[in-house]
Amino acid sequence: MNTSVSNQSQNANQTAAGTRTYDIDSSHSSAQFKVRHLMVSNVRGEFGHISGQVVIDEVDVSRSSVDVTIDASTVNTHDAKRDEHLRSGDFFDVAAYPTITFKSKRVQAGKGGDLFVTGDLTIRGITREVTLDVEPLSPEINDPWGNVKRGASARARINRKDFNMVFNATLDGGGVLVGDEVGITLEIELGRKAG
Repeated sequence: MNTSVSNQSQNANQTAAGTRTYDIDSSHSSAQFKVRHLMVSNVRGEFGHISGQVVIDEVDVSRSSVDVTIDASTVNTHDAKRDEHLRSGDFFDVAAYPTITFKSKRVQAGKGGDLFVTGDLTIRGITREVTLDVEPLSPEINDPWGNVKRGASARARINRKDFNMVFNATLDGGGVLVGDEVGITLEIELGRKAG
């Protein structure tokens, strides 16, 4: 038997055996953000509906992938008037661009189980490359309903002007109403069917 062919077949089987596909559990996941307000404090908010799929290859993490969709209309900062403004054309313009998406292009292993997931983030129809810093994934557990679950936490920073969200106002004492840098935190629960 050809040793090279045998090794290729063995490697393919290992990769297939190490690959797991998970659906994002929207009920137990959130995309949170914070941005500077009046140069003195941070305003925090979140999106209430996240969906998508994550493929994790335990043998070769570079074969893993992430595909996420966020319902932009679910933005919530616990202030109705501010949320209405965020849905308007000044910010997310949800009437024209109802979703925010992230599609990975490469996944790299870091130290201690950390991952760096680089992909295309699309907001308001504008796509920019962003890298998510992902903490070590939790081990799999079995829930009472026959699903296999695990969790993921990730962080990133973006500049809102890169996505044509340029609304602002200059303060009398200097500075601006809304900061440009936005911190993003993702808390994701992943699920797959056992077996």
